[in-house]
Amino acid sequence: MIEYIKGELTELSPTYCVIESGGVGYGMNITLLDYDALKDLQNQGGVKMFIHESIREDSHDLYGFRDKSEREAFRMLIGVSGVGPNTARLILSSLTVDQLQGAISGGNELPLKAVKGIGGKTAQRIIVDLKDKIKGTGTSLNLSVPVSGAAYDDAAAALVMLGFTMQQSQKVLSRIFSKEPTLSTEQAIKLALKML
Repeated sequence: MIEYIKGELTELSPTYCVIESGGVGYGMNITLLDYDALKDLQNQGGVKMFIHESIREDSHDLYGFRDKSEREAFRMLIGVSGVGPNTARLILSSLTVDQLQGAISGGNELPLKAVKGIGGKTAQRIIVDLKDKIKGTGTSLNLSVPVSGAAYDDAAAALVMLGFTMQQSQKVLSRIFSKEPTLSTEQAIKLALKML
């Protein structure tokens, strides 16, 4: 599983970029908001992108994000029934993570419905499915799932490979890691399998 890619930005378009690292060019799908950030960094040497891999029978796609909270929001969105990677990327191209969290925690469908391809039912489903995963901490809102830690990411990926949905896996793992944040990947998977 690729956690991040750090290297030279060699190609950039509004929805796609290529980062060369160790002589290999990694092509990845990006959001419009990240495109704006990358434009400013294009001539300043290396960049670092956090990666979400989507592996299917007919394709192996990489999605790149400037920070972990954006990647975590993407993963939560694709865990919602009816929201695929391209729809999640569209949402994160229109709304920042803070705006998305604000809309979900406030039950406000309008910012979501303003995104092309998102209807009322999908907006409601996103709010209902993700509202419990978001918690308010003063003025800023944070995802309640740990956004750092290779053990958490690896355990989630393993559970998905075992046939559980990303949403189920994240829900159980967030509970496990909030109680015991120093668990290894193997320990977390064993505990999660008992709870799923």
